[in-house]
Amino acid sequence: MNGLGLAVGFAAVGAVALTLSGRSAAREANETPRAPVVLTDAQLDTSLTQATEAKKMTYKKPSDGDLKKKLTPEQYYVTQKAGTESPFHNEYWDNHEAGIYVDIVSGEPLFSSLDKFESGTGWPSFTKPLEPSNIKSKDDRSIGMDRTEVRSAHADSHLGHVFDDGPPPTGLRYCMNSASLKFIPASQLDKAGYGQYDTLFAKSASKSSTHKP
Repeated sequence: MNGLGLAVGFAAVGAVALTLSGRSAAREANETPRAPVVLTDAQLDTSLTQATEAKKMTYKKPSDGDLKKKLTPEQYYVTQKAGTESPFHNEYWDNHEAGIYVDIVSGEPLFSSLDKFESGTGWPSFTKPLEPSNIKSKDDRSIGMDRTEVRSAHADSHLGHVFDDGPPPTGLRYCMNSASLKFIPASQLDKAGYGQYDTLFAKSASKSSTHKP
């Protein structure tokens, strides 16, 4: 085999090794127990995104200037510029804790951990929205493919896309960007102003204890 052939062969072996190494790292990260999510009082503050009367849960989009101060560069890019974060290297793809996911921009409730499933894509995936009225969709042909983009209804944040290859009961896969979401642990729902969802997780816990052997 000539020198060029050897170089090509070594390059191919190297590419395969890198791919396997990346997948192995993702598996190892997934097997490492995550610490429970506990939000600080500052993180629970919804004054920027909610109206003064928090009980009415009226959601609004802050000014662009406020968003640039509040959001990380990636969060701004994803929510405001319809960007996409990296798979397996985002905050919630392997989060299994009980709670809800709200729009990082407006705070409007979007998804529940009760509807989250392992899609193998490296992004947080759900079978359905928690509050359908807080979700809107539109056709997206931005990369030469026919897709359905998912955005938040009040803040118009780009969240991700929905596909029809999900599990029962809906057959849908809401493939979301972690950068567009903020996770509220079930234990802190009331403190964060989302106490109306406490019963969802109380019922889930009750069912789990009932079915224990």
